[in-house]
Amino acid sequence: MKKLIYAVLAAVIAVTVVSVGSGAMSVQAKEPKEPKILEFDTMVGVPKAFTAGANPIRGINGGGLPWVIGAAQGELKQSGKLEISVTGLVLDPNDPDVIAAGRANMNPSASFRAIVSCLAGDGSTVNVRTDPFPATTGLASAGGGTAKIEAQLSLPKPCIAPIVFVTSPAGAWFAVTGY
Repeated sequence: MKKLIYAVLAAVIAVTVVSVGSGAMSVQAKEPKEPKILEFDTMVGVPKAFTAGANPIRGINGGGLPWVIGAAQGELKQSGKLEISVTGLVLDPNDPDVIAAGRANMNPSASFRAIVSCLAGDGSTVNVRTDPFPATTGLASAGGGTAKIEAQLSLPKPCIAPIVFVTSPAGAWFAVTGY
């Protein structure tokens, strides 16, 4: 009887080892994950010091008024695939000029673009932009300033020190990677 129990136990162990081993082989057979150049969980809205052409970043001007952002996540892959999700990207509710314009805490833009800025191998700055993508307008409390993008970009090789911007349709930035 003991021999039978040992034989059954050995068979169960052998089947388990074979199952786990073939599972590991199938995992290894999958395509490798695409390398990420950049992954981020924060962006910063345009501070007043960067608005209306003052202090451009890599040749990109900030929006005409200060902006704030509730949340942002994104990633840029080596192939140029860009994914961004923003929530609450709105005009700064505490800025006197925004308040005077009657647009505090709202997004007036029905679409955003993204720009990826890279330093190329020759030292030049290359700014690559997406097509416009839809954004919700209105107050942040009503969902204004929410947008998602998935785009395929042709990045320079190498793409050194990438910066990701969310911009107006004309290309002035409202939010940029950073904290």
